[in-house]
Amino acid sequence: MSAIGPHARPSLGRGFRLQWEPAQQAHVLLYPEGMVKLNGSAGEILKRCDGARTVGEIVNDLETTFATTGLANDVTAFMSVALEKRSRWQVRPPR
Repeated sequence: MSAIGPHARPSLGRGFRLQWEPAQQAHVLLYPEGMVKLNGSAGEILKRCDGARTVGEIVNDLETTFATTGLANDVTAFMSVALEKRSRWQVRPPR
């Protein structure tokens, strides 16, 4: 599998929906066969994966929002694991 580059535009695949679940106090990923409760970091990353923003833009937004630096490796590692688990991500080529 190739590495996810900073210009990729990740989005959730068809049939998947991200939402905040008050009862769980967490973001959840809904799909036809069930639901996955996400930890805080996963929820923050996925809610930015709208198909419009690049991975680089997502990383910059997270670093700004949480007043930190050096998140690129963690974000791309999360996205790589999600792809490996066949979570039906779509990655569009750069525009």
